[in-house]
Amino acid sequence: MKIFALILFILMYVLMVVWPKYRPLWSLGTAVVFLLAGVLPLDGLGSVINWNVLMMIAGTMIIVHTFIASQMPNLLADLLLEKSKNVLWVTILMSLFSGAISALIDNVATVLMVAPVGLAICRKLKRNPVPMILSISVSSNLQGAATLVGDTTSIMLGDYANMNFMDFFWMQGRPGIFFAVELGAVATVPVMMLLFRRDKEPVAATERAVVTHYTPTVMLLLMVAALIAASFLPDAPAILNGAICCVLALVTLVLSVLRTRRLDDAKDALRHLDFETLGLLLGLFLVIGGLNQVGIIDDVAQLIVRFGGENLFVLYTIIVWGSVLISAFVDNIPYVATMLPVLTTVTASLGMEPYLLYFGLLSGATLGGNITPIGASANITAVGLLRREGHSVSFREFMKIGVPYTLAAVLVGYLFLWFVWA
Repeated sequence: MKIFALILFILMYVLMVVWPKYRPLWSLGTAVVFLLAGVLPLDGLGSVINWNVLMMIAGTMIIVHTFIASQMPNLLADLLLEKSKNVLWVTILMSLFSGAISALIDNVATVLMVAPVGLAICRKLKRNPVPMILSISVSSNLQGAATLVGDTTSIMLGDYANMNFMDFFWMQGRPGIFFAVELGAVATVPVMMLLFRRDKEPVAATERAVVTHYTPTVMLLLMVAALIAASFLPDAPAILNGAICCVLALVTLVLSVLRTRRLDDAKDALRHLDFETLGLLLGLFLVIGGLNQVGIIDDVAQLIVRFGGENLFVLYTIIVWGSVLISAFVDNIPYVATMLPVLTTVTASLGMEPYLLYFGLLSGATLGGNITPIGASANITAVGLLRREGHSVSFREFMKIGVPYTLAAVLVGYLFLWFVWA
């Protein structure tokens, strides 16, 4: 069963690379085969589908659509253009802005909020939006591990290791993973300057757009505040973030109807839900759940540890870079969930504290998703937004940006954590 599941998983990725237009079909089709073949039992569906992420994406899409229709992204684009020297610095500032936001809220929500601003800028400059939107996406993934509330895997680590919000900044008298992530973010600036070195066209300020109404902006800010506040609630329901986004989306639609006295805007927002992205994610959740069910992810985790032996530096190196490679193709949530108890056992047998390996696991697994367009939910969402704008993104095109970002950020964080925590 393991061999069958692994072959089918590899075939799915090959099909996604060769025919990217049908990615949702390949992931959902593979999921159906997994269910029919018994790789993933039917009674396991509820535990492998991340309803929280799906609900959060759907709710945020609705709010963001009304946000775009209000012309607020256009106004923000105008303000940013007034502060930028050229296209290069527009891209850099947008990426850093995205990363800063994603340190506090989910990466997918960050992309859905910031990407419309980037799209508005590119329309004004009449430029291909793919490089800027992909930079926004990978930057949001980059800083997800900076704080306890920045990413699902960070929340998992905090819960497992009994870490609080401040432990990510300062722990046991030493700088926490926050500083490793931020140094990695700084390291991506030269990468962007190199990748987009030809984008030196000056940007001219234009007449500022006029915002038609501020309700979507208020709802978007309220969503950000609610997601941050929810992260501090003890024993919160697993779908709390998704419920927040969906409830606020519903309120946004109701307010829109009350304001216009028509259903047109609400219907338009619902029609713009990206069901292809949601379908792709749903299929991947099921496929990864099947791989976890038959023990493939656990086998990979054990193999990494076995190669590390009793040498801490070798073990740490394998954990970081192995996690980067694995999370480029496998959702990092089940992988991190599998590896945490494994690392606890290994470090206990070696008589050492586990935090170096915990942080190495988190940084590698979080950043590795930037290598491929389907390695992280935020990347899938960004590619989906571009597709709706008429821009198809191939694996190769994505990796031209994702790989340099990942290598620079991981290398800096890898060295920082070793010298501080070893």
